[in-house]
Amino acid sequence: MSKQSYIYIMTNIENGTLYIGVTNDLIRRVYEHKNKLFDGFTKKYELNKLVYYEIYDNIETAIAREKQLKGGSRKRKLDLINKFNEHWEDLYEKII
Repeated sequence: MSKQSYIYIMTNIENGTLYIGVTNDLIRRVYEHKNKLFDGFTKKYELNKLVYYEIYDNIETAIAREKQLKGGSRKRKLDLINKFNEHWEDLYEKII
């Protein structure tokens, strides 16, 4: 049996910069972003608000989707978030 995988989008409080990632443990990964446990892009730009995610049955499909989203336009990403999470709420509390 394969483990679920996730693609997710993080942003900052101003809903400015977007970060797209992939993980096999969404709760743990978002916790790491929120608590700045690792140096990198999300820590530098204070991206600690989960605004979008998708669930997949395997990591390969999730990685392919991550690449597709990263290659898309900002407008497409914003449209995706707006359709899924109209008010750009932090979804972390809803997934824990």
